Amino acid sequence: MKPIEVTFFQQPTLELARHLLGKYIVHEHPRGVLIGKIVETEAYMGPDDRAAHSFGNRRTKRTEVMFGEPGLIYTYQMHTHTLINVVSAPTDIPNAILIRAVEPVEGLDLMKEFRNDLPMKQWTSGPGKLTKAMGISMEHYGSHWTDKPLYMAEGEHVASVSTGPRIGIQNSGEAVHYPYRFWETDNPFISKTR
Repeated sequence: MKPIEVTFFQQPTLELARHLLGKYIVHEHPRGVLIGKIVETEAYMGPDDRAAHSFGNRRTKRTEVMFGEPGLIYTYQMHTHTLINVVSAPTDIPNAILIRAVEPVEGLDLMKEFRNDLPMKQWTSGPGKLTKAMGISMEHYGSHWTDKPLYMAEGEHVASVSTGPRIGIQNSGEAVHYPYRFWETDNPFISKTR
């Protein structure tokens, strides 16, 4: 597999969030190649989106990468989890797309080990789970999704896409209702909504 073209990331955030479905995340980990197919995303629309880390153009050490070029990797810590995003708008417009879930494709033995022998459906069915399963850490902050060892590759067409409100953003006013979550309909690896 080879990294996707940089121009792929130069599309409007909500379109990109949908078009990320079916693409592959490839991590050339020191212990083996890990590949997951993206099956769920959530878009965050920057300054006007109360659920976004960059709401009101908030610029901090953590959010700085969101103000960079589209296709950069934005990682952050939530509790004990690393979450990974795609920066998704032109420079100085701090939009990002959270990768919520992937379907395991390659490197299954290593994923199983990284997820402590949990059942396969629990390996990557959430944003913190998928980074653990794929050996993704904060060290990838600020890298680009077109650069190895962690990159995005062309995948497969997703025929049926569902949309709905994002998950876990209860304290974000009207933004809680925005239909900015996209997922492959009926994929068993999407995150649980309840």
